[in-house]
Amino acid sequence: MKMNGARILLECLMKEGVDTVFGYPGGTVLNVYDELFGCKEIRHIMPRHEQAGTHAADGYARATGKVGVAIATSGPGATNTVTGIATAYMDSIPMVIITGQVPTALIGNDAFQEVDIVGITRSCTKHNFLVKDVNDIAPIIKKAFYIARTGRPGPVLVDLPKDVQIAKTEFCYPESVELRSYKPTTGGHPRQVSKAVSMLLASHRPVMYVGGGVILSNAAPELTALSRLLSIPVTTTLMGLGAFPGDDVNSLGMLGMHGAYCANMAMTHSDLIVAVGARFDDRVTGKVDTFAPHAKIIHIDVDPTSIRKNVRVDLPIVGDVRDVLTKMIKKVEKSEGDQAAYRESLAPWHEQIAGWKEKHPVSFTRSSAVIKPQFVIQKLRELSDRDAIVSTDVGQHQMWTAQFFSFTGPRTLLTSGGLGTMGFGLPAAMGAQAAFPGRQVIAICGDGGIQMNIQEMATLVQNRLPVKIVIINNNFLGMVRQWQEMFFDKRYSQSCLELPIDYIKLADAYGAKGFVASKPSEVETVIRQGFAEPGPVIMEFRVAREEKVLPMVPSGASLNEMLLNA
Repeated sequence: MKMNGARILLECLMKEGVDTVFGYPGGTVLNVYDELFGCKEIRHIMPRHEQAGTHAADGYARATGKVGVAIATSGPGATNTVTGIATAYMDSIPMVIITGQVPTALIGNDAFQEVDIVGITRSCTKHNFLVKDVNDIAPIIKKAFYIARTGRPGPVLVDLPKDVQIAKTEFCYPESVELRSYKPTTGGHPRQVSKAVSMLLASHRPVMYVGGGVILSNAAPELTALSRLLSIPVTTTLMGLGAFPGDDVNSLGMLGMHGAYCANMAMTHSDLIVAVGARFDDRVTGKVDTFAPHAKIIHIDVDPTSIRKNVRVDLPIVGDVRDVLTKMIKKVEKSEGDQAAYRESLAPWHEQIAGWKEKHPVSFTRSSAVIKPQFVIQKLRELSDRDAIVSTDVGQHQMWTAQFFSFTGPRTLLTSGGLGTMGFGLPAAMGAQAAFPGRQVIAICGDGGIQMNIQEMATLVQNRLPVKIVIINNNFLGMVRQWQEMFFDKRYSQSCLELPIDYIKLADAYGAKGFVASKPSEVETVIRQGFAEPGPVIMEFRVAREEKVLPMVPSGASLNEMLLNA
């Protein structure tokens, strides 16, 4: 039986196991929406802005490990997705974005709502397609999902002209994909793995430096097993939080610009760094010339272009990190007698790390007069479910969340790491809640970032998505203000947000609940009230206005040159 292109698209999505899409209708995707009208197999959630829809698909992907799907119309609908696509690209999140396009005969004629979205997104997608023939829809969608989820994951855009959606053909979904120019290496080379284990067992001050690749490859159990097998300290990037239990005895916490003192010092004094699914971002390395001066480096990553891109590497291993870690564990277990002796040999290293932890713990000065934002984060951790999913916007609250929430499992922190996208937190939480309706989902936002996609309160209420929104309100663009205080003589140029917003009334206007705390004694009560509500909630905390995120490695400084005090 022949189907039109729009119906073929939906059939392809169902073949890929897609159960939820986030999309906004418009002229060039009306045929797709007409087919969606009676489709019970796919849940459609309409955001109030295409950027938010793309972030929601991103949040869905981060929380589930599946490919997130977003739909937008041509022109401004398509361009509104670009920030969300770039966010996913920087953090290697698997997504397929489907955009409508003007009919093929009008492409290049400056038709109404025409943009070259393929050209626009070429630099921020893993790949993209312009479909020119209805017979190509099924094979292209198959390729899009395959490319998005394999190797180093990433977003793939499919641009679908209106006449291709209307044309008809027989539907036949390919069983496999063959791409001559795309064959990612997933199996780590046994010889390289053997060398890595030998280097590890010969080291005296090892550190496992872990990034988001461990979460993307579902390798958290293997990482934890290897660390515990040999008693190796583990530090994670922002994107790696949750890959290793934050409350484990071997955990050093987060490293980098706002990382823990013990993590940064351990990296500086280490004699061997095992980098797993991390890319040595500048926020992690600090001044590259002085980064880990005494350490040999083993770099494990599925993306060969990430290896040696920023720092020298003594032993590269290209492959899926789960595969490589599994092989390393098996290799270590074969040398049973060496394990106990090696763990004992690391006792002085653990003592040194314990000394750093004791000397400068990640802490803050408590106050009975004003709400400290760190106190709010600690209380959220204390009162939330252990498997709660937390999303954040970008800024001070993001760093306080990383420092004080103590993530114990993978896919529980959803945050924009590479691009640093304000406005990400609320829609990402929306996507996670759609994926897991029975789990607690908390969006921790600043009073700046929350305004960028506040319209998604309507989406939460309409779709009965009970996201708990926490607003850390200091009436500033907090991280901008902190830099202006520390490096620009307190010239607070355009960072002061003086407009008093009544978030309780705002929540009520959308049909949600709102609570506010303005002194420390009210914090726990507000959190308990918010968590007890069955629907979406805004919880506002009016915090100390000029609190800083510390420790801090200034731009251009070495990791061990941390500013520790206010």
